[in-house]
Amino acid sequence: MQRVLLDIQHLSVDFVSEERTNHALKDISVQVKNGEIVALVGESGSGKSVTSLSVLRLIPAPPAEYVKGSILYYGAKGSPIDLLKATPEQLQEIRGNAISMIFQEPMTSLNPVYTCGSQVAEAIRAHHQVSKEAAKAQTIQWFERVQLPDPVGIYQRYPHQLSGGQKQRVMIAMAMCCKPELLICDEPTTALDVTVQKTILQLIKELQKETGMGVIFITHDLGVVAEIADRAVVLYKGEIMEAGPVKELFQYPKHPYTKALLACRPVNHKRGDRLPVVSDFIGDKQPTKETIPAYPEKKIISDRVLLKVENLEVWFPKENNWLGKPISYTRAVNGVSFEVFENETLGLVGESGCGKTTLGRALLRLMPATAGRILYQGNNMLLFKKEELRALRKQLQIVFQDPYSSLNPREKIGQAIEEPLKVHGIERTAVQRKKRVEELLLKVGLLPEHYERYPHEFSGGQRQRIVIARALAVNPSFIICDESVSALDVSVQAQVLNLLNDLKKEFGFTIIFISHDLAVVRYFSDRILVMNKGKIEESGPADAVYEHPRSAYTQKLIAAIPKGLQTC
Repeated sequence: MQRVLLDIQHLSVDFVSEERTNHALKDISVQVKNGEIVALVGESGSGKSVTSLSVLRLIPAPPAEYVKGSILYYGAKGSPIDLLKATPEQLQEIRGNAISMIFQEPMTSLNPVYTCGSQVAEAIRAHHQVSKEAAKAQTIQWFERVQLPDPVGIYQRYPHQLSGGQKQRVMIAMAMCCKPELLICDEPTTALDVTVQKTILQLIKELQKETGMGVIFITHDLGVVAEIADRAVVLYKGEIMEAGPVKELFQYPKHPYTKALLACRPVNHKRGDRLPVVSDFIGDKQPTKETIPAYPEKKIISDRVLLKVENLEVWFPKENNWLGKPISYTRAVNGVSFEVFENETLGLVGESGCGKTTLGRALLRLMPATAGRILYQGNNMLLFKKEELRALRKQLQIVFQDPYSSLNPREKIGQAIEEPLKVHGIERTAVQRKKRVEELLLKVGLLPEHYERYPHEFSGGQRQRIVIARALAVNPSFIICDESVSALDVSVQAQVLNLLNDLKKEFGFTIIFISHDLAVVRYFSDRILVMNKGKIEESGPADAVYEHPRSAYTQKLIAAIPKGLQTC
């Protein structure tokens, strides 16, 4: 029999500063029962994470101010506890024991100076009176349960020695080791490969069946929600737009915002269709295929080869002898050959560790190649001297996955975009350069007055637009987008993909689009290369690779894409 574990009643949370008060949550009410998965859905800034962090009182006050409401936790002992009024001792007993949380970014959640095993063992010993040996044994058992390879070896490893999926499994083991009644998952699969994501979703479901725990699952991926959740709560600007059983909510959405989130997904659109965005739905008119502007007829890709890669290899030392000389190597890129045509968008997909990013950086000479040739407009870039390479940089640009870490936090964004203009001697005076930057800001959907602002004053989607503007500043002919939309909300992702399509048509550059999301790559790319363990597994036209994959590996990637929305 199901019982209520958590009852959030009329919760309102403000963030107060000297300049203004931000109403982060406005009268939120959510219930979670044992054996149930409740999804909180919405864009960044909708209040999902604030809701979850409020449950464990992890937001300090100030700046947070709990204006009204209650968060009632019905523990196994019977009488409910209002977590907003709980003492520090009560919260210490509940956190990690009765209620656990898996955070979005495991690298920042795990302590880099302690081994993964010792951190999980510490969580066990904090809530249970067991010896170090017993805690270690239990930790290794949990590593086995979350299907980590070599559990004994990983116990001794540090977070930086593990892949993203492995770190996330360590976090799941840490959250589950005290067998909580309620598990809060805050975007635990956002930046993971579809295959790792599928494994982690299955793992959470299995652990839930075993223990009967309730789960709050926070995500902006509606495919994941349809795959895993029983009920969904849609949040927008701190308010609940609608809530209900997942199948009912997705089959018959009532609120325009829910309809917008469902419509924005690239998987629902053919290449060449302009993706709808949230602003198309908010208001009196609902968009149709007639009201959403279509792209003009696609320009025919040139048959002129812009970039040709021949037997490219990038090796990293794996093991050294006593003299410090490498005796074995990791072959990150292993004998790769392909061509990129002018005005083409080439998709590069594969799991983490397959060599996508290494290949992309090697193509731009940001990473040394071990062997092979990279011919750009017929010239072997690997033979270029420093001066020749610097001149070529004007034509070759990259948009990184994390725009925040690729922008200097102490530098105004106008200066960041202006810097490549100075380096390459484009525009003679400061006035001309500033005018050019303001034009670029308008091109990417920002305002000229944003010139004087710092990176932290922008959202993730806006920062990605800033990085795109910086890449375009020097009028490149070739751009590599390295997971540039992977961690963005579905609506922001749609905006950035539309922007890239618009700019590509205007400026005529060529793109290599690196991603682990095959649905996005299929929508955006003309051709697809599938990488696996440093080699090209399969290649071909985007629709052919997606709909009729020949390789077993490609078939596995496509099978791992959440299919829940197709059956809702």
